[in-house]
Formats: sequence, structure tokens, C-alpha cells
Amino acid sequence: MEAAVAVFGLLFVLFVVAGVFVTVKAVQAAKRGVDRKVAQARRTVEDTTLRARQFTQPGVVGELAQLRLTLRTSMRATQEVLRAGSADDASLAEAVRLFEQLSAHGRELDDELRRLEREPSKPTIAARLPELRERLERITHSAESLRWAARDRARKFAEDDLAALSDQIDMEAGALRHWTDGAVGGDPQQRGVDGRPAAGSRPGTGSAAAGAGAGTGSGFGAAPASGGEGYSWGPLEEEAPAITARDPRTRPTFSWEKTSQRETPRGRPEGSGGIAG
Repeated sequence: MEAAVAVFGLLFVLFVVAGVFVTVKAVQAAKRGVDRKVAQARRTVEDTTLRARQFTQPGVVGELAQLRLTLRTSMRATQEVLRAGSADDASLAEAVRLFEQLSAHGRELDDELRRLEREPSKPTIAARLPELRERLERITHSAESLRWAARDRARKFAEDDLAALSDQIDMEAGALRHWTDGAVGGDPQQRGVDGRPAAGSRPGTGSAAAGAGAGTGSGFGAAPASGGEGYSWGPLEEEAPAITARDPRTRPTFSWEKTSQRETPRGRPEGSGGIAG
């Protein structure tokens, strides 16, 4: 009894621990989902604000907004391409690592541009713009190099897979049309326009007919000599006579028929005709 109580108690503790573990994992997953949604909404709001500032505030402020928008767009596009490609291609792991280092420089530049937006001295901002623009071009150029290299690699793999698949399909299609090889040297009437057998003929007819015509008058499949028409599908037999009359004595009998017996009068020899006078 005590052993059963101990087993049930242990099972209860295990169920409680498993429930707590599953609950914690679910809460963490929900928290990550919420954080992801919040970050995505924040990025959308910032991008919309930068686009509005780019068109509504000309000058250095609008140029700063344009630089930030260009940087964020290029880095986000490269991140999406590498993230999607690394799931199928392990060779992109090094590219992902290099992009993480590049992202650190990009975040640093974005923070510096954000601080300059709150700078009240516009001449100071204008003096810093050439250097910031050069850094932006270097970062975006590196990001575009990684992005287009990953895209070219994925496209090359897709083309190679398609070429291999096309070769396999061509081989299978040729195997399904195996009769065309035997019909090439046969009778042209047995082939269609595109190598397919003509209507009313079966695969292998031409080759079988050619083999049959090779033996003239001997063995199997000898063709008749008159006119060269027709083919023989089996061994030649002796010529049968013309149509003859059926012998009534050889008529087949069936089990349901009664055997007809010839009635003969008793005491009278067969063949004696009439009544004796």
C-alpha cells in the first residue's frame, strides 16, 4: 500500500513539473511573439516617420531622414535574404556571420544619424554629412554584395536542379518510346511523322516483319513469294484443299442429343422390298 502511494505521489510530482515546464515555455514563446510584433510595429512607425520627414522637411533634416531610410531598407533586405537562404544552404553560415558584424556598424551609423536629427546647429550637420554619406555607401555596398551573391547562388542551384530534372525526364520519355529505335530501319508505313507508330500498327511490327521476310521459304515466318504481300505470324503448314463438302458421318454429337438407331423389321432381311404375294 505504501509503495502504491509512493508511486502515485511520484507521478503527481512529475505531472506538476511537466505542467510547469510547458507553461513556462508557452509564456516565453508568447513573450517572444509579442516582442517581435512590437519591434515590427516600431520599425513600421519609424519608417513611415522617416518617409514623411524626407518629403516635408527639406534640407539637412530631410537628407538625414533619407540616409537613415536607405540604410534600414538595405540592411533589412539583406537580412531577409540571408535568413531565408541559410535554412537550406549551410554554406551561407559565414555570410551570416559577416553580416552580423556589418549590422553592428550599421546600427552605430543609424544611432549617429538619429542623434544628429536632434542637433540644433544645421551647419554642424552639414559638415558631418559627407563623412556619414561615405560610410553609408560602404555599408550598403557590402550589404548588397552579400545579398546579390546569396541570390545568385540560390538561382544557380535552382538552374542546376532544373537541368538535371530535364535530363531525367528526357531519358524517361525516350525509354517510353522504345519502339521508335526498332522502327527506324523498318517499313516507313509503320512509322508516323514524328517517329511514333502509325495508326493500326503495334510496336515491334516493323522489326518482326523484317525478320520474317529475311527467311524466304524456309523455317518460321517465310513470306509468300507472289507479289510480296502479307506477313506470316507462325510456321507454315501444308496447303489446305479448297472448300469441300462436309461428311455427314463426321457430324459432331452432343450429350443432349439422342443417338438415332436404324430400325430394322424382325424376321425380315434388310433390303427385301414389298409384301410377299
